[in-house]
Amino acid sequence: MLRKSLLSIGCLLLAASAASAGVICYVTVDTSSLAGTNGAIDFNFNPGPLFTQAASVGIVNFSSDGTPGTASTIGDVTGVLPSTITINNTNALNDYFTDFSFGNTLSFRVDFYGPAVDSPDGVSTSGSSFAFSMFSDAAGTVPALTTDSLNGYALTVDLNPDGTTALTKYSNETTADLVTPEPATLPLAGATLILFATWWNRRARIGRRR
Repeated sequence: MLRKSLLSIGCLLLAASAASAGVICYVTVDTSSLAGTNGAIDFNFNPGPLFTQAASVGIVNFSSDGTPGTASTIGDVTGVLPSTITINNTNALNDYFTDFSFGNTLSFRVDFYGPAVDSPDGVSTSGSSFAFSMFSDAAGTVPALTTDSLNGYALTVDLNPDGTTALTKYSNETTADLVTPEPATLPLAGATLILFATWWNRRARIGRRR
């Protein structure tokens, strides 16, 4: 019974190590200067102009004392805030836009995954880019909380052809941390438990022969 339990746990740890691959960006925005006003927020994830490997982003754990309104999407986008949004870089433009009643803060996590993240092919000539923007009007024409006068982005994360990522912030009110989970300890722990279960089974067989 113990051997089977150890084997099961070991296999689960190995599976978890595979699932944890990817890149994560944690984002928090102080929107107190916009609190009580109606504006908009926007997420997009688009491929470069040349050959781009498939990738996706998930907008998860969205939290705010503000309120999302009616969303509109372009391209390969699924989900509705505050639930998970998935954006694939399938089309030239992949965008999630919603009017938004601002509170004092908002936060979310961006998960980057897919072949371009986990196994870059070495032949792609363009990467993909994720961008998050805020606007002080519901139509999305007046960028807010940004120093980016050209595009109005609060932050961008570029996914390069080699699988590396680069975070750029254009908002003094935005805190963002880009991390790559380290899954190495999980397969080591899983393999150790499987080896221990094998040793335990062999020890039990020897004990029965005596």
